[in-house]
Amino acid sequence: MGNVIGIIASGCPSGLMMGLIRERPIAALPFGGRYRLLDFPLSNMVNSGLRTVGIITPFHYRPVLDHLGAGKEWLLDRKTGGLFILPSSNREKAGGKFPLADLAGNLDFFHKDRAEHVIISCSNLVINLDFRPVLDFHQNQKADVTLIYHADGFAGEAGEALFLAPDHSGQVQEFNTGLTSGNGKVFLDMLVIKKDILLELLEGNAGEEDRELLGVIAAKVGQIRVFAYPFSGYVGRISSVVDYFKCNMDLLKPEIRRELFMESNKIHTKIADNPPTLYGHNALSSNSLVASGCKIDGTVENSIIFRQVQIKPGAVVKNSIVMQKCIIGRNVVLENVILDKFVRIKDHTVLQGHFDKPVVIEKTTGWGGE
Repeated sequence: MGNVIGIIASGCPSGLMMGLIRERPIAALPFGGRYRLLDFPLSNMVNSGLRTVGIITPFHYRPVLDHLGAGKEWLLDRKTGGLFILPSSNREKAGGKFPLADLAGNLDFFHKDRAEHVIISCSNLVINLDFRPVLDFHQNQKADVTLIYHADGFAGEAGEALFLAPDHSGQVQEFNTGLTSGNGKVFLDMLVIKKDILLELLEGNAGEEDRELLGVIAAKVGQIRVFAYPFSGYVGRISSVVDYFKCNMDLLKPEIRRELFMESNKIHTKIADNPPTLYGHNALSSNSLVASGCKIDGTVENSIIFRQVQIKPGAVVKNSIVMQKCIIGRNVVLENVILDKFVRIKDHTVLQGHFDKPVVIEKTTGWGGE
């Protein structure tokens, strides 16, 4: 796919994420014990043959840079093409998934590459997708824009979603924005667009950078050829704390874990060298994902445990997400809880949330005790 370049928006709207994105963009949010959300769209592009990918960084971009480095793990540390870190419009609360300001501010990235097509994706999607069949469909239909949708909905709170109404050939006749729709064809925040069409839309809306790309495309339906491509696999779209919690818990289902991580298209991530997890005499673990470098001497059930976590004797962690380097004291009880990185829970603390309303403890926080 040498005639295609990729763009990933790393600051997609996520107003219901609470403290989980206070110090990081949603793209850098840890997921599944060892990944970041950005790993999914970036791996999908690389696995599909893209060798040039630009990541539009939001105002708090350091965690993204720390994770990506030079792009070695994604085979993007290249002399030709490779990984490009692109500036955003520097508006902390810029609206929309793909603000024109972010794209128009990086025209050089598009002009300097000979690619004919651009794949654009948000970074809050948990999905393993091969873009090559999408591009084949896009070219066979002589489409200007191809929007990827899911016909049966997806894991996560839909909120205000974009619903597509394609005809029998897949051509989109109208967009509907709302909370529900009869046809259920939900746009997945990923699209393929001819580069010339993208540049035409950007230049034709110069001075209106507060607009959003999808709104501009919707206004052009009938003037440009817009098609829709169906995806039927697992998708988790993370726009809230509840989405994040439930999508992590989905990984405890073998069929979903197999689809995301055990097929031929690998999800790449930054490598961390840690020793194997040490289980003490009091350790009990069931139906959980436990990363390397941990010290477990308590009970872990139906939970996601990231690297280098300590769980001390008598502690019970149930239906919870515990991020990197947390320390859980003796006789602690955690149920339906999300602990961000470097949290220390003091001895004898009890924290209990609900599956639909988990308790969130922010990064680098001490909790419990007198």
